[in-house]
Amino acid sequence: MQRESMEFDVVIVGAGPAGLSTACRLMQQANEAGQELMVCVVEKSAEVGGHILSGAVIESRALDELFPDWKEQGAPLKTAVTEDQVYLMTSAEKAIKLPNLIVPKTMHNHGNYIASVANLSRWLGEQAEQLGVEIFPGFAASHIIYGDDGQVAGIGTGDMGLDEKGEQKDTYMPGMDLLAKYTIFSEGCRGHLGKELLAKFELDKDADAQHYGIGIKELWDVPADKHQPGLVVHGAGWPLSEANASGGFFLYHAEDCQVMLGLITDLNYSNPHLSPFDEFQRSKHHPLIAQYLEGGKRVSYGARAITKGGFNALPKMSMPGGLLLGCDAGTLNFAKIKGTHTAMKTGMIAAETIFAALTSGDEGGKDLTAYGDNFKNSWVYEELYRTRNFGPALHKYGTFIGGAVNFIDQNLFGLPFTLRDNHEDYAQMKLASECATINYPKPDGVLSFDKPSSVFLSNTNHEENQPCHLKLKDSSIPLMQNLPKFDEPAQRYCPAGVYEILDDAAGEKVFQINSQNCVHCKTCDIKDPAQNITWVTPEGGGGPNYPNM
Repeated sequence: MQRESMEFDVVIVGAGPAGLSTACRLMQQANEAGQELMVCVVEKSAEVGGHILSGAVIESRALDELFPDWKEQGAPLKTAVTEDQVYLMTSAEKAIKLPNLIVPKTMHNHGNYIASVANLSRWLGEQAEQLGVEIFPGFAASHIIYGDDGQVAGIGTGDMGLDEKGEQKDTYMPGMDLLAKYTIFSEGCRGHLGKELLAKFELDKDADAQHYGIGIKELWDVPADKHQPGLVVHGAGWPLSEANASGGFFLYHAEDCQVMLGLITDLNYSNPHLSPFDEFQRSKHHPLIAQYLEGGKRVSYGARAITKGGFNALPKMSMPGGLLLGCDAGTLNFAKIKGTHTAMKTGMIAAETIFAALTSGDEGGKDLTAYGDNFKNSWVYEELYRTRNFGPALHKYGTFIGGAVNFIDQNLFGLPFTLRDNHEDYAQMKLASECATINYPKPDGVLSFDKPSSVFLSNTNHEENQPCHLKLKDSSIPLMQNLPKFDEPAQRYCPAGVYEILDDAAGEKVFQINSQNCVHCKTCDIKDPAQNITWVTPEGGGGPNYPNM
C-alpha cells in the first residue's frame, strides 16, 4: 500500500490552545476577506483535548481577542477566581499563609478563571470546525517532510498496524503525507518534532538553557461543605524542600464540587532518589490540603512536563516553511504559572503573519521572520520580558531570597538587569552515593495512591504489539551507567511506572520499558542524565484520555 498525500495552505501539528487559536484566526481572516484557505490540524490523541493537561487558572486576555463573545458562545470558563491564598509549607504539619501584600503580583488571580484546558481545547476545536478547519484526531505527526531546499514542506503521519519489530500486521494502514505552504508546530512541551527543528535550524543557539518541571495532577470530587468555588491555593516548601528540590503545589476549587490539585517539581533537582510522584502523594497528607480532600473521591490522574525557562530561553520561532509556537517554543509564563493565554496569542500572531504572507502572493517555504517582529510588538513579548528574572531568581537564590527578589522585581520596580541560569536540568543530578535515600510512606488508598491505580485513572491505553515509542540511543546505558551512578532514576522520575529494573530467571538485572503505561509527559526525554531516551509518537490514538483535566 502506498502513502497518499494531501495539500493544504497550512498544516498545524497539535490541537491544543496554540494550534487551535492559529486555525481559528486563520479562518476568521479568510472568511472576512472572502478568500478560500485550506487549513488542517492533526492531533495524536483519539479526540481533541484527550492529551491536554494543565492546572489550570486561565487568564482570558487572548480568548477575549479571539472570540469577544466567548461567554455567549458557551466557552467552558465558568468559575471566576474569588480568593487567592499562598502558603509557605514549613513542615509536614505546618504552613505559613503569606499576606497578599508580599506575594508577587503575578500570583494574583483576580479576573481569571478556574477551568479545564482540555475542555477549552474541545470548545476551540468546535469553533475551528465551524469556521471550516479540518481536524484529524487520532493521527500522530511522526516525521517532518523537507523540501528540495531543506525547507519544512509538511508532515507525515505514522503508519498504523505495525508490530513490535516494525513489521506489518493484518491491520496495517500506511500514514499520509500532509503537505503545506506553511506548517505550524504546536505540540506542547518538548514536542519531538519541535526538538528536531531546534537542532536542525539551530533555533536556540542564542537562547539560555531551557528549564522544565513535571506537573502531576489529580481531579477530586469533594463534599459540598468542603467546596469553595473560586478558591485558588498555591504553596511551596515542604515536601520538596526536604530533598533540596524546588517547585510547588496548586489546589483549585472548580465548579460542581470538584477540586483540581497537583504538584510541580522542578526538573533541576539533584537527588536521584527523589520521586516526583511520591512527593505529590505525600503532599496530600498535609493538613492544609487534606482538609479539602477528606471524604472525597479521586476521579482522574495525569502528568505532563511544563516548559518554564521563560523569556531568556525563547528560541527563534521561525524557520523556512514553518513556525514553532506555544509551549513547543516555551512561552509559558512561569511567574504566573500560566501558559494558555500566551500560547493562544502566539497562535493568533502566527495566523496573522501567515495570512498576510499568503495574500501577498507568497507561495510558501520562506522563513517568515516577520513573525519575530510581530511577536516582539505584542503584549505576550512584553509580559514574558517583564517576568524574565522570576525563574532564575528562584534557581539561584532559593525560595526565600529568590522570593524576595521577585517581590521587588514584580511589585516594586523592575530590576535593571537580567539574571541567567544556563545549567541544563538533566546535568544537575548528583551521584546516588552522595545523596540521602528517601523512604516514602506507603500509600493509604484514601489520600495517597500507587502508580498502577493512578495510571488506570488516566485512561491510558496503547496497543501492546506496536513499536516502542521510547527509544534508547544506547541500550547498555541504563544498566551499565545509570544504575551504578544514579540507581537508574528513570524508576522514580517517571510518574507512570514505565521504567523498571527487574531480575531475570538467571538473577541478572534487566531494564524493562512498559511503554503501554506512558502518559506522554516527556519527563524521561528531559531528565535522563545521559540524554539517552528519546520520546517519539506512538501509534495515533494511543496514550491517556483526560476528561475535564
